[in-house]
Amino acid sequence: MKLNAGVITEKLAESKAFYSSNLGFGITFENEFYLLMHTPNKQTEISFLLPNHPTQQPFFQKAYSGKGMYLTIEMDEVDSLYNELKSKGVDIKVDLRDEAWGDRHFSIEDPNGIGIDIVKYSSPD
Repeated sequence: MKLNAGVITEKLAESKAFYSSNLGFGITFENEFYLLMHTPNKQTEISFLLPNHPTQQPFFQKAYSGKGMYLTIEMDEVDSLYNELKSKGVDIKVDLRDEAWGDRHFSIEDPNGIGIDIVKYSSPD
């Protein structure tokens, strides 16, 4: 089984620019109403679909409202990505921190209002 999260949004170009320039995602497939992007290691994908597109069933036409969704990206290089994004002027929503349960993480927000938690999981001390 494979999971591909999808976001129905008018912001295809903004999403493409954000995920490619800030997180190194590549383009798996793209047309005028749909964008499928993959993580740098090509293990996971996220898609973006224009709302109200006539090729889609009504169930898949309503745009995401910008609240109530988050993504978690697990990686070892949390500190270096944090520093890179700060140097690019990306708005950091939660500064880099260590949690009692072992996570080292920070959070950003994509153009659609989706929170992205970038985490390095570790065993608590």
